[in-house]
Amino acid sequence: MIESGRRIRRAAVLGAGVIGSQIAAQFANAGIPVLLFELTPEGADDPRAGARAAIDGLKRLHPSPLAAGDTIRVIEPAAWELDLDRLGACDVVIEAVTERLDVKKAVFERAAPAIGSHAILASSTSGLPISVLARGLPQGLRARFCGVHFFNPPRYMHLVELVAHPGTDASVLHRLEGFLTTGLGKGVLFARDTPGFIGNRVGVFALATVMHHAERLGLPFDLVDRLTGVGVGRQKSATFRTLDVVGLDTFAHILDHLYETLEDDPWREVFRAPDWLRERVAAGACGQKTGAGCYRKGAGGIEVFEPGQGDYRPVARQLHPDVREALIEADPVRKERLLADIDHPQAELIRASYRDLFHYCAVHLATLAPSAREVDLALRWGYGWSHGPFEFWQMLGWQRVAATIQSAVDAGEALADTPLPAWARESRRSGVHGARGSWSAELGTPLPRSNHPVYRRQLFPGGLVGEPRPTTPTLWQNEAVRLWDNGDDIAVLSFRRARHTVDGPLLDGMLEAIDRAEREVRALVLWQEAPPFCLGADLGMVHAALEAGDFAAIESLVERFQQVTQLIREAPLPIVGAAEGMALGGGLEFLLHCDQRVVAFETYAGLVESGVGLMPAGGGCCAMARRAVELSPRGDPLPWVRRWFDEMLFARVTGSGIESIWWQPGDRVVMHPAELLFAAKSAAEALADAGYRSPWLDAPVTVAGENGMAALFERLDRLSEEAPLSAHDRLIGEKIATALCGGEVPAGSEIDPAEILRLERKGFMELAHTDATAERIEHMLETGRRLRN
Repeated sequence: MIESGRRIRRAAVLGAGVIGSQIAAQFANAGIPVLLFELTPEGADDPRAGARAAIDGLKRLHPSPLAAGDTIRVIEPAAWELDLDRLGACDVVIEAVTERLDVKKAVFERAAPAIGSHAILASSTSGLPISVLARGLPQGLRARFCGVHFFNPPRYMHLVELVAHPGTDASVLHRLEGFLTTGLGKGVLFARDTPGFIGNRVGVFALATVMHHAERLGLPFDLVDRLTGVGVGRQKSATFRTLDVVGLDTFAHILDHLYETLEDDPWREVFRAPDWLRERVAAGACGQKTGAGCYRKGAGGIEVFEPGQGDYRPVARQLHPDVREALIEADPVRKERLLADIDHPQAELIRASYRDLFHYCAVHLATLAPSAREVDLALRWGYGWSHGPFEFWQMLGWQRVAATIQSAVDAGEALADTPLPAWARESRRSGVHGARGSWSAELGTPLPRSNHPVYRRQLFPGGLVGEPRPTTPTLWQNEAVRLWDNGDDIAVLSFRRARHTVDGPLLDGMLEAIDRAEREVRALVLWQEAPPFCLGADLGMVHAALEAGDFAAIESLVERFQQVTQLIREAPLPIVGAAEGMALGGGLEFLLHCDQRVVAFETYAGLVESGVGLMPAGGGCCAMARRAVELSPRGDPLPWVRRWFDEMLFARVTGSGIESIWWQPGDRVVMHPAELLFAAKSAAEALADAGYRSPWLDAPVTVAGENGMAALFERLDRLSEEAPLSAHDRLIGEKIATALCGGEVPAGSEIDPAEILRLERKGFMELAHTDATAERIEHMLETGRRLRN
């Protein structure tokens, strides 16, 4: 009997290639020990040398697949000759070798006898038939076998496709769905055992369709990428840059596989690899990994391949003015209407590509996915689209788009002459997503979302176009914040500013909202509906005040900022910070003063004010001086003060929620971002149930004092000699050191925290008066980059 409730405590990955090693890294990120198997390199004395090399290679990948520097320690190199029997202790074994049936079957034949009777075996294939792979397995293992397709890179791509064969036990899928969701933080979709599954079948078709129409219309690669990126709701890398990222050889292999296996697909010719693609692969120009593909870096900058010339030329992105204006339009419906009125090949490319994509998805929905939901989420989660194809269709007006598609079919302008299915032509249909669920062409009825218990932890799952949004009563709001609850006596405070930046109305709103929460609810959670958590002060506002010479307004803002953070700390009800995405500057200062923090795995935190010529002044230095005392039982806070000094001086941002040095014991990291609010509310409720009492706000802080300042100033001296530390950097460092150490008082002095707050304000304002700081702020606003002046 399969143990459906058994936890996954140990894993193994068979194959340490690009995808296999990064799957192992994601298990390690989740704190799950993993064995990584690889063949022994020819002539190697160490049988585990191949696996060791793959693990070491993880350190050099960018973006990093590892959440923290020490994460790699739970990945253990394994060799087939030495470690096969250790598979018996693993709860899940994932095969990740090359995409060849014969190689995969050979791996299964070797590994199967060693796999424990409780364990799940899965293949990470991106499209090979799971039912065919299952045939070669022992009878007792078949029921515990399925496909688990991670999208690359596994850490950053949300999508995982679960693919069953007819003999897969339902409890295996149930167990994996729960584990992959909460344990690894993934968005799980059930795909049919068809070529390419859902994501690659539709995603590759979308790319190939653009390539087809681009060639038909004579549009060059760089122009096509300008037309098919974020402006039309697709990934930033658009079309041909995506091919370079994937690898032209890999993309050609995927096209060949789909072309060979989709013999009866009316759109089969779309999957035929173009001649230029084969020529690039034959020439070794396979994309980013080889330094050249559709693009390359030339002596004068980025160059793009021109198939007609067989050579590269400088990038020149010339959009038709009307098309440019349409792409800037934020409203998808208005954007489509503008493009429809433009008689130009650039607009035709966008119109025809989406028309044919809608057509393809409608015709194949019954065999491709349980419902339209899976298709749309696959493109969102696996390809980075803002909306899936059915969502776009529904937004643009179902009946109008359906008529356009059918007209193109009748006129012979579509890529296939297959008519739209009857369900898509129903006169009363307004879309596929609604209150009852998403349309299942297979069942002929809407299909509701999964009732797996794991989704009870997702209080606000990402909704699709047409799905009703959960409503929550507003307790109080102003232009910048909203205080609300959902009837559980735990309020949520959310920001309403763009990028959740801090200004006067937001601070005033927080003061009022916390005051109301004290009177009306048991606990409070700081949470944003979408990342980032908070990017700190509104730099545009600060810059305007500096330009006007209104330093009094800036100082007043800093004082109110400190009032808010101190109120968060002293409030008589528990306040939990729930962060996802960037928590920078003042955003991190809000979190530091909360009673507990619950952060999403992909959270990036730092006190980064020095990057714009300033220093933390919202209580950040005070909070870390206090924390240094708590972490120094022998009474010397300087070692910890040194560490946080460097973080502030260099404006460092952590690489994940796990890596952060800012959190405290008891803080939690949640792998799935949609579970963040549930976990934060649970933490707040636990604090309230335990009889919460706020800390003693005015408790004196033991500081490093003059000795600490001398040590940090000496560090600045060394840095000035060893690294390009500018005079302004040094000035910033001196101000930070002064506040962190409590000023010029004897080491070990106990001082009022209000004095540290005063030093923060003083240092901040002195820096704000400098021209160098004004230049840094202006440069950041203009370029989004730091200026080292």
